[in-house]
Amino acid sequence: MIDPKTLADRFPGDFTFGVATAAFQIEGASKADGRKPSIWDAFCNMPGRVYNRDNGDVACDHYNLLEQDLDLIKEMGVDAYRFSIAWPRIVPDGTGPVNEKGLDFYDRLVDGCKARGIKTFATLYHWDLPLLLAGDGGWTARSTAYAYQRYAKTVMSRLGDRLDSVATFNEPWCIVWLSHLYGIHAPGERNMQAALHAMHYMNLAHGLGVEAIRSEAPNVPVGLVLNASSIIPGSDSAADLAARERAHQFHNGAFFDPVFKGEYPKEFVEALGDRMPVIEDGDLKIISQKLDWWGLNYYKPERVADDASRKGDFPWTVEAPPASDVKTDIGWEVYSPGLKLLVEDLYRRYDLPECYITENGACDNTDVVNGEVDDVMRLDYVSDHLNVVADLVKGGYPLRGYFAWSLMDNFEWAEGYRMRFGLVHVDYGTQVRTVKKSGKWYRELASQFPKGNHKAV
Repeated sequence: MIDPKTLADRFPGDFTFGVATAAFQIEGASKADGRKPSIWDAFCNMPGRVYNRDNGDVACDHYNLLEQDLDLIKEMGVDAYRFSIAWPRIVPDGTGPVNEKGLDFYDRLVDGCKARGIKTFATLYHWDLPLLLAGDGGWTARSTAYAYQRYAKTVMSRLGDRLDSVATFNEPWCIVWLSHLYGIHAPGERNMQAALHAMHYMNLAHGLGVEAIRSEAPNVPVGLVLNASSIIPGSDSAADLAARERAHQFHNGAFFDPVFKGEYPKEFVEALGDRMPVIEDGDLKIISQKLDWWGLNYYKPERVADDASRKGDFPWTVEAPPASDVKTDIGWEVYSPGLKLLVEDLYRRYDLPECYITENGACDNTDVVNGEVDDVMRLDYVSDHLNVVADLVKGGYPLRGYFAWSLMDNFEWAEGYRMRFGLVHVDYGTQVRTVKKSGKWYRELASQFPKGNHKAV
């Protein structure tokens, strides 16, 4: 653990410290005030998809405990709150009538943050696609991109005058590969052609969303949050170095290249092109509109080696052994240098704008004992990674802020409620919140920075 005051001295005075959440993971109230099901509501109800068949019906009951939770954020000493907006609350069927009560909730959220001096970083899509759109193909259908554009326009028309920043999407990699190729997340597809269609139409939706945001709220900085992979080759052999490059194209390039270069990676397209959807004239121009900022979510490195036996199954790699046995409680390797390697590599490859670390944290399932949560592993993880962020800032990289994942324990997607990432412990039976040791440390760090000194972007 690094002393928070010592660490604070390594950051500029306008660096933003925040906490992050996502709508489906904390809000609950899944049938309240006009909200209709998302693909995650359906996925939770399918046996074998989510641990213990846990669901988001109640979660952290944030929808009903909003004021209490906003007070909690203020007490954490942070300058900003990153949250997502639930499409099924705003346009419950994906298209068609707008639900005013859903917008009212986010009015209260944004206004509540403003009243407490907390900057608002909204994410328009964090995986909860309205279920009715799945009947039209979900993200594998081009029409969903245009439904998203209208949704984005609706939200920004209502909230854009008070938001400090907005992201179109959270983690395209998960929306595409984890959800449509590996089948681990909703809608649970396991098909490369479906994944490639989802990839392009989600990228297109991002571009259409940028247009919608700027048409309604031209003064709100717009960005995209990407969970880029820090890809480390298993050896210095030519085969493993080539595997690393293929893995980059698959995990990162499929999303960075169209947004920041206006094209898809060459080897990726050559290997998979016959399964790609039609890319219509003008699509890549829409996708590659210049952004004001981008967000990076980082948790662990990806170590890869060549696997010639799988050639033809792009990127034909296999997982290489970790550098150490140190892992979080979800089984992810702890390797803070991976964050530095990743940022350096991405800025070398792309002309990128300012960056926020929009998610970083550790699963540490330490429970409450005598009213305290002694989550030392999480505390060490966060302090070590923030030290790396400080190194990057010192090195001249334009990192402007850091959002801890997560404010509180919550519904952890396919893992249900058994994995805890929060700085604040949640007793799901009573909804009692308990600030953990890591949360108290983070509060002391954030409190070193006077409120009002931080810029949004």
